[in-house]
Amino acid sequence: MKTSDRSWAPASWRNSEARQLPTYPDAAALAAVEGELSSYPPLVFAGEARVLEAQLADVAAGKAFLLQGGDCAESFAEFHPNHIRDTFRVLLQMAVVLTFASRMPVVKVGRLAGQFAKPRSTDMEELNGVSLPSYRGDIINDITFESAAREPNPQRMLRAYMQSAATLNLLRAFAQGGFANLHQVHKWNLDFVGRSPWAEKYKDVADRIGDALAFMEACGISPETVPQLKGTDFYTSHEALLLGYEQAMTRQDSLTGRWYDTSAHMLWVGDRTRFEGSAHIEFLRGVGNPLGLKAGPSLQPDTLIRLIDTLNPDNVPGRITIISRFGHDKVEAGLPPLVRAVKREGRHVVWSCDPMHGNTIKSGSGYKTRPFDRILAEVRGFFAVHRAEGTHAGGIHAEMTGQNVTECTGGAMAITDEALADRYHTHCDPRLNAGQSLELAFLLAECIKAEVDLAARNQAA
Repeated sequence: MKTSDRSWAPASWRNSEARQLPTYPDAAALAAVEGELSSYPPLVFAGEARVLEAQLADVAAGKAFLLQGGDCAESFAEFHPNHIRDTFRVLLQMAVVLTFASRMPVVKVGRLAGQFAKPRSTDMEELNGVSLPSYRGDIINDITFESAAREPNPQRMLRAYMQSAATLNLLRAFAQGGFANLHQVHKWNLDFVGRSPWAEKYKDVADRIGDALAFMEACGISPETVPQLKGTDFYTSHEALLLGYEQAMTRQDSLTGRWYDTSAHMLWVGDRTRFEGSAHIEFLRGVGNPLGLKAGPSLQPDTLIRLIDTLNPDNVPGRITIISRFGHDKVEAGLPPLVRAVKREGRHVVWSCDPMHGNTIKSGSGYKTRPFDRILAEVRGFFAVHRAEGTHAGGIHAEMTGQNVTECTGGAMAITDEALADRYHTHCDPRLNAGQSLELAFLLAECIKAEVDLAARNQAA
């Protein structure tokens, strides 16, 4: 693989401009932890990342859809197998709804097992006249507003690694150990989702899948004869923000000789760190993992093309996913120039929609929230743009949880501003709860089905 004329090494990012990185008070302690991590086993394997890239190539070609979702920021305090199970279960439900409507495979990627670091708009946070370093995620410091807690501590990287390993172990068991068996489709409903207006619609889909499975079994097709019916592929992803950790987790693949960041199958670079010449771009251009690139209102078409070429000089399908995040009122004006530039230049990318980050507001009650109607509006706008441009609206990137939280207002469950305080548990940004996630899946299903039907009509003509 070409990686441009400059030589690349796992540590070459240290010679570039790095933003959003913490300043550790003890450089020797930091180096010791990074050295220890570099001797630990990989969390994922290069071959898995290559399989994901091949599946994302199908998404780029309009033959599949990408479902990416999970916590805004994982935490040490809320680490529990039930939380992992419930988020995985909601993603399975969403995938079933999308697959049933679109008749195409859904690539499932979780924001799990490594999503610990978060970018901040300011380095310092002030409360009651006291100024302390901003909370940057549990892998760096603690959310408690105290001087000692907010000091970056490299030991937290070791705990993040151990939690990621345990999370991955459980996810692999769920994906391949029978939990994801399509015959369990009725049992994936969470109790509180059963009270959602969308529960009946999901039950109808599950009933129809059950009927189809019963027919197939009568024909001799069962989970015993077709393993895909009793398991699923599931991948992990996170923002590659804390570069010292990512470098420590980077290994050279014995089969291909290429470098892979083994902390996750897929990594992305955020809106604040994807500028040209950034340390984050420098690091990611040399690893073989599929990559995501956040794209918002500040990104110019020419810059996007240069970034794509830096990260994917061989134009390999499936390597680059562009995750647009404009806001419900800006997507239909801001996204088309980027789509047209990529199409004009012939770059192979997956187009995915992050309808969360551009729609964050401060509610009247003082909580940071995301109105569900704005989230849906951005999704509709995203599909409208791709329909107009003749490109494939290939994915969704959502911050969501299987917990019964009240963090985003609206939706069929009608969470009000006043109700936000009931179960507002996020460590960082507001997440969709399971009911809202399922509602989003049905909207996506309608949009995808319309896209598939339009493509079929165009082909027939």
